[in-house]
Amino acid sequence: MSLQTDTAARPGAGWALPAPLRRIAADPWLFGIFVLLTLSVLVFAVLPIVNVLKQAVWTPEGFDLAALKTTLAQPFVWRALGNTLILGATSALVATVAGFVMAFAVTRTTMPGKGFIHAAALLPIISPPFVMALAIVILFGRSGLITREFLGIRNANVYGFHSLVLIQSLAFTPIAYLNIKGMLQSIDSALEDASASLGGTRWTTFRQVTLPLVTPAILSSILLVFVKSVEDFGNPMLIGGPFSTLAVEAYSQMVGYFNLNAGALLASLMLIPSMTAFLIHRYWVSKKSYVTVTGKPTAQSIRISGARVVLPLSLVCYFLALTILLFYATVFYVSFTKLPGVNNTLTLDHYRTVFTAGFDTLGNSLYLAGIATPVTAIAGMMIAYLLVRRAFPGSFLLRWGTLLSFAAPGTILGIGYIGTFNTPPLLLTGTAAIIIAAMVVKNLQVGIEAGTNQLQQIDRSIEEASTILGASSGRTFTSVTLPLLRPALFSSVAYAFTRSLTTLSAVIFLVSANWTLITVTILSQVETLKTGVAAAWCCILVVVVLAILALMQLVLNRSARER
Repeated sequence: MSLQTDTAARPGAGWALPAPLRRIAADPWLFGIFVLLTLSVLVFAVLPIVNVLKQAVWTPEGFDLAALKTTLAQPFVWRALGNTLILGATSALVATVAGFVMAFAVTRTTMPGKGFIHAAALLPIISPPFVMALAIVILFGRSGLITREFLGIRNANVYGFHSLVLIQSLAFTPIAYLNIKGMLQSIDSALEDASASLGGTRWTTFRQVTLPLVTPAILSSILLVFVKSVEDFGNPMLIGGPFSTLAVEAYSQMVGYFNLNAGALLASLMLIPSMTAFLIHRYWVSKKSYVTVTGKPTAQSIRISGARVVLPLSLVCYFLALTILLFYATVFYVSFTKLPGVNNTLTLDHYRTVFTAGFDTLGNSLYLAGIATPVTAIAGMMIAYLLVRRAFPGSFLLRWGTLLSFAAPGTILGIGYIGTFNTPPLLLTGTAAIIIAAMVVKNLQVGIEAGTNQLQQIDRSIEEASTILGASSGRTFTSVTLPLLRPALFSSVAYAFTRSLTTLSAVIFLVSANWTLITVTILSQVETLKTGVAAAWCCILVVVVLAILALMQLVLNRSARER
């Protein structure tokens, strides 16, 4: 018989609290944070999406099934959906495979030049999402520096599916690389050494030990890249050409044709593939255990030095890194060129234009991203901890709310924010708060994923030992769990800052005369064919982000030495 039943059965023993209430009484401060986070997610993530779903089937005259059927009967709707699915799946697979190869080579082999590979991999993360699209047009377009100047090819067609896959794969490979690299570094090399000691070949050890342990990071990388591809707006807008996607079609219907219902419906359809991918990922990971951090002393060692493995991996890594550098070097070169492909005379005119116009939009982006970043990182770690280590009543609301916020592409959030926060008591349209909220919601799941992956590797017995020794839940979290989450926390801070600074798909609907952002400014320069000015802005933004990330790394290293 349970302790609760015995207590309730004994005369005068008093009434025992139900298990959910006991959990609340044991951690009241954690429950308060849980309630605050849950309400915030419901208001800023779930409510806007629900409003978009409503708008897709609701007209000024009320619910209109005929209008919905008419929109769904349009061929462009299903063409855009099919294109989006194909692009997302292809980009996710290519980027994750490339990211895994880079992460494995950096953490498990004696490949030379690891610092160079790591630095090159960071470039797509710290720049606007459409920089590579701009570069591929300059290199391989009708007046391309390679196609026309070197190869003599006229009227080269760079627009369409093939270019989008290349661009998205290169742009999103760093997401998979950083995610998988963090988990590979957390795996104790003794596990792989034990396999080798028992007679396992290098391939057997990789297939039966390393690969299963890194499965959560691989699956979450596929998920992250797939959703990023589905919601990508800037690249399909610039080089999609006839290959239409849901994000671009939704924007075109709302802004170009003023068809709010069709735009809302297209944005709503983007939820289907994203939610499906996330549910598959959750189901798969929940069936396995990936604990590798047990509190015992661990060691990391480079295990592979044979040329038959190191050389092919090195060639792949260098090819990817040099391709990325080629694209960014092209943007840098164009920022000093009068008119690429037509007049390649070097000039400083584009930078003069930038400095003359001022840095208001860059200042706005830095200010808003600086506010959104700590909120995103801390909230992400707290939510991960609450969902993995605690089971408060109503946890499913927080779990599904954050799932929905991540699965929802930026387009649907932007549309939802316009309708939700345009009237009292939540009148935020035109303010900085609405942009900050969009930044936090769109990047929150990255922090949750990083924290969850790390917590899955930390044995619960470490925290239980702290509790047994008399530490409170709060002391255990701050003194035991949080230090173990530091790698995930730093990754979350770095990613949240860079993505907040370079975001586009959600905020393009939310900018105003008082609060416009650098990414929107760059896109408008590209659309008006001011390629040199756009390239100059991109270069300035990359330098600023690199400087801030270097400062973050310096602070992290100093705090690590002090500990």
